Amino acid sequence: MAKKTSLVEMGDTDLFERLADYKEELFNLRFQFATNQLDNSAALKAVKKDVARVLTELRAREIADAETLEAAKEA
Repeated sequence: MAKKTSLVEMGDTDLFERLADYKEELFNLRFQFATNQLDNSAALKAVKKDVARVLTELRAREIADAETLEAAKEA
């Protein structure tokens, strides 16, 4: 599970790589769930939350960049 502090310290490329890994893991867990091979169904919820954390951090950076760009235009 990714902590918020560790996500803030990561670079954009690292976050995109982490997001891809989480999405692949989520796909595999859903496949196991559909074929009744998944032992721990709580893992689905945990991985979904990890995906959401990464997406939230990426969106926060996008908003901060847009605000910086807007401030630069005004100055």
